[in-house]
Amino acid sequence: MASTEKSSFLFNVEILIENEHHAIALQQLIEQLNKTNFTDYKITSGIELGKVIADRKAKAKSSKSIPVVVETPVQETTSITNTTTTSNSAYELGLEVFRQCKDQNKLIRLIVNRGLGIKLSIPCRVINIDENDQIITVYHVDEKQVYTFRLIEIEDFIEA
Repeated sequence: MASTEKSSFLFNVEILIENEHHAIALQQLIEQLNKTNFTDYKITSGIELGKVIADRKAKAKSSKSIPVVVETPVQETTSITNTTTTSNSAYELGLEVFRQCKDQNKLIRLIVNRGLGIKLSIPCRVINIDENDQIITVYHVDEKQVYTFRLIEIEDFIEA
């Protein structure tokens, strides 16, 4: 007599996706996995969620100040340095808030200005912060999509 019960099989697969940015590649992977008839899937690497304490300790130890060399007279250099120090500290303060939201996996609402009068209000969780490119990657909890924004596009945010 033939058995009609289905068996379950678990496969470990490495998938390489080439794209301009990590967030777009991740979104592409999630979309493809959602289109299949898989019972379940789990992305175990390529995305960092959790590890709150370890991440904070690592970031505190790895933060380095990069000296800025300006070829101008000494008097002007002093005023320029004071200005950049103020803007860098404000920039770091803004990033620290997003880091905390990421580390604590907090639900936030971003108010984003995409230009041309287009404003978005997005309930999301912070997935990644790219400080070099000034890009933040978020997961839209309603649409279940990954979005990437430049920090200058973000007008405001509200912690839920």
